[in-house]
Amino acid sequence: SSLRQAVVDRQRNMMVGQAVTRNRNPSFLRKLGCGVGASTQLLRHSMAHQLTSRRPGRGSLEWLVRATIANGDTATVSEPAVRIGHGWDIHRLEEDSEAPLTIGGVVIPFEKGIVAHSDGDVLYHSLTDAILGAIGMPDIGQLFPDTDPRWKGAASHVFLTESHRLMTERGYRIGNVDITLILQKPKVKDIKPEMAENIVNLLHTHPSRVNIKARTHEKVDSVGEVRALACHAVVLLERI
Repeated sequence: SSLRQAVVDRQRNMMVGQAVTRNRNPSFLRKLGCGVGASTQLLRHSMAHQLTSRRPGRGSLEWLVRATIANGDTATVSEPAVRIGHGWDIHRLEEDSEAPLTIGGVVIPFEKGIVAHSDGDVLYHSLTDAILGAIGMPDIGQLFPDTDPRWKGAASHVFLTESHRLMTERGYRIGNVDITLILQKPKVKDIKPEMAENIVNLLHTHPSRVNIKARTHEKVDSVGEVRALACHAVVLLERI
């Protein structure tokens, strides 16, 4: 099409993706032979340019990935300087559970235990999912399914350690971690430092980059009635 040809012609002198990113005004689009109404299509098709580069070693600033865009074309794009991921997990609490209550790698004496296939650590599970999401990987349930007997009763630091390995191989490190625990009971104020230390050690980062907050659920719903606990995790990854 004329639109595709305009992009190809422009590639001879510059990378189209960078040009369009810097010049999204209508006059620039007209110079490429497109009407203002075609700007969205042009931005999409401009991603189809091919960057000429050898694949660098692990951790390089020029790490490249293959990406499929909306029109089905495949483009080679450079990794972003930062990536953001979010994870969430919830588990039931029951008095007759055989698994103790474990949060952030800390076993907490409590009248109720966790109901889960692994050790049910909501903090490690949500943080693992946040890292996996940031690098575009499948979620924890796909990588470590609860139908696999290998993970029966498994310590969740195994999952977090694997997410760190995948993150590092992708060429990223922890920028910062922000955790929000949501539970009515027990109180975790005094053990948050130990949880944070565990995260620092597992993700090989600095204490200043890990934050843990906790709040109740105002006695509302399953969490507020101490029938469950939940956790949100947000992570920022920096390119190495």
